[in-house]
Amino acid sequence: MKGFAMLEIGKTGWIEKERPKCGPMDAIVRPLALSPCTSDIHTVWEGAIGQRHNMILGHEACGEVVEVGSLVKDFHVGDKVLVAAITPDWNSLEAQDGYPMHSHGMLAGWKFSNFKDGVFGEYFHVNDADGNLALIPAGIDVTEACMLSDMVPTGFHGAELADVQFGDTVLVIGIGPVGLMSVAGANLRGASRIICVGTRPACIEVAKAYGATDFISYKDGDIDKQVLELTGGKFVDRVIIAGGDCDTFIPAVKCLKPGGYIGNVNYLGDGEYVKIPRSEWGVGMGHKLIVGGLMPGGRLRLEKLASLVHYHKLDVSLLLTHKFSGFAHVEDAIKLMKEKPADLIKPVVKMEW
Repeated sequence: MKGFAMLEIGKTGWIEKERPKCGPMDAIVRPLALSPCTSDIHTVWEGAIGQRHNMILGHEACGEVVEVGSLVKDFHVGDKVLVAAITPDWNSLEAQDGYPMHSHGMLAGWKFSNFKDGVFGEYFHVNDADGNLALIPAGIDVTEACMLSDMVPTGFHGAELADVQFGDTVLVIGIGPVGLMSVAGANLRGASRIICVGTRPACIEVAKAYGATDFISYKDGDIDKQVLELTGGKFVDRVIIAGGDCDTFIPAVKCLKPGGYIGNVNYLGDGEYVKIPRSEWGVGMGHKLIVGGLMPGGRLRLEKLASLVHYHKLDVSLLLTHKFSGFAHVEDAIKLMKEKPADLIKPVVKMEW
């Protein structure tokens, strides 16, 4: 089969590989829609997870089941399915402990384009199919279904990690596609004021549609000072970090109230240490909780998020700014994600098999 791969750090290309084999609990899926992620850019051009050779990229897809293992109960050949970017081993001790994304090791639920071939192939393998697939509800377009792989669950996880409550003032740092879904998640959880850090006009307009109330730019000075000026000196209740770098935690801590939460879902692609301002962190005793997490993945989460789309509580079509038709355009979509033109939020490729 053909796949678009990371050949080595800094280099991508099309390769031929053997079609993946199906284990007794697994499924083989043919993609119906694919989307590249900023994580793919970190992986290839920053070497964020180390050297990889001839590894098929991608972790955002929906598809059609073409083969199931003998022990798979709930899915059949021909089913059109959602596939989460994170595919835990649900019988692991870590999953039983409530952290399926770390099954068999830290971040080990992240398999696609990390330590096994991703979804940018003519076929891809899904482990533990009954736990990691979900049927696409009727009426959801496959390009929109693709957003349920990573953008929606990761952005929503930021709101979960920050423990957004009714009436909270929430700061969202970074309003790319994940940050936009953090805005939507915070809004659904009852935030009253959502302050966003972002500069691209396309993202600002979509953030408004998802419930954002205020905007600031990191180009205009210190984020924390701008936030406190907006709020009249009042600290925010919650911060969601969906963009930035290892220094982004500095302003987040500075403008967060004691007892507040910072939820980080940003992939820190470089740097050795995260910086925390000692004094504003209450010299270590300020009850300012920082939680960074990989989204859980799994069938139940996919089904619940798909239900939000199905019942018109969440419109993911606003994310889709660039649409391609045909598998060959995966390369074009990744190039767009790397270059990030001003009008880009998310590219998606619909298959023409």
